[in-house]
Amino acid sequence: MTTFLLNIMLSLAWAALLGEFSTTNMIAGFVLGAFTLWVMQYIVSGTNYFIKMRQIITLVAVFVWALIQSNLRVAISVLSPLDKMRPGIIALPLDIKSDGEITMLANMITLTPGTLSLDVSSDKQTLYVHGMHVHDLEAFKQDIKDSFERRVREAFE
Repeated sequence: MTTFLLNIMLSLAWAALLGEFSTTNMIAGFVLGAFTLWVMQYIVSGTNYFIKMRQIITLVAVFVWALIQSNLRVAISVLSPLDKMRPGIIALPLDIKSDGEITMLANMITLTPGTLSLDVSSDKQTLYVHGMHVHDLEAFKQDIKDSFERRVREAFE
């Protein structure tokens, strides 16, 4: 976390040197700061900041891709008169344990059209999910575990 704050400070310093605190200058400063910190990690000591940054970017990319796919799937369901929608409620066993990880996973599932997080068991072992297109129960579970849960766990470790 301290490396991230250092990167933010480098971004602010870059914008201050240019004399304008615009979004473009802040992003450019953040990228230049990240590059500088990446180079410096070999000189000073190793850090996992860049590994975490890559994992978080991957998590966001996977979520955006799932969002696009599910939007298309729901749009086809709405527009198709003969859609074979098969709704269901699934008990998804969780490998993640912390409240933050479970909240992130549940929110990602809820924000994806066609799925909705309903509840978490009191022992935090199971997440109950409603799916609009549950044709194969195991494939539905595995899709959530492989795409969202694994990446949330990696980003939070």
